[in-house]
Amino acid sequence: MKLYIGNVNYSSWSLRAWILMRHYQLDFEQERIALFVEDSEERLFSASPSGRVPVLQDQDLVIWDSLAICEYINEAYLDGRALPRDRGVRAQVRARVAEIHSGIANLRHELPMNCRSRRRVEYSDKTSAEIARIDQIWSQKLIGGEWLAGDFGILDAFSAPIASRFQTYGVELSTEANAYQQRLLAGEAMQEWVAAAAAEPESIPCEDVGTPI
Repeated sequence: MKLYIGNVNYSSWSLRAWILMRHYQLDFEQERIALFVEDSEERLFSASPSGRVPVLQDQDLVIWDSLAICEYINEAYLDGRALPRDRGVRAQVRARVAEIHSGIANLRHELPMNCRSRRRVEYSDKTSAEIARIDQIWSQKLIGGEWLAGDFGILDAFSAPIASRFQTYGVELSTEANAYQQRLLAGEAMQEWVAAAAAEPESIPCEDVGTPI
């Protein structure tokens, strides 16, 4: 398998697929396509029909959406471990994943991912409401254990970029949500991603919003 990702420091969508695959120590090749440089558009469209990352190539199969990649990995390589076995709980997890995948637009826009930065920004009431919703999701474990629904799964993978954003901008959370955030950030795979972000040479000025602290 080969996973194409964007800039490690900024690409939250890439992190979703990567951290699920890395957490379960799957054997895959990784290729980074730096964004906003001279040949980035050409490289993106050579790998992805949508011109976006992440993209997974598994032999002749090409998958170009982070949720579709995670669902495929779960079925093809994880024997379903990344989603709960119980049908009802699995539906609840999928609803939360879909909410993150298609929603929190204000949060993504006003708090862009920037792993190696610590900044302060003023954000809107709409973003505050989205933060409160994420806090609620993280505070309601659907199955006992250290993750949100049993084993580390797709919902945790989709939460990882948000945990990074909240750390970057010093977002305050409830006790339960904060404990979950710190667990995500302390994971071996997440630490590997952050180290790669720190070593990355590119800087994208439009993503470096806010006042450094």
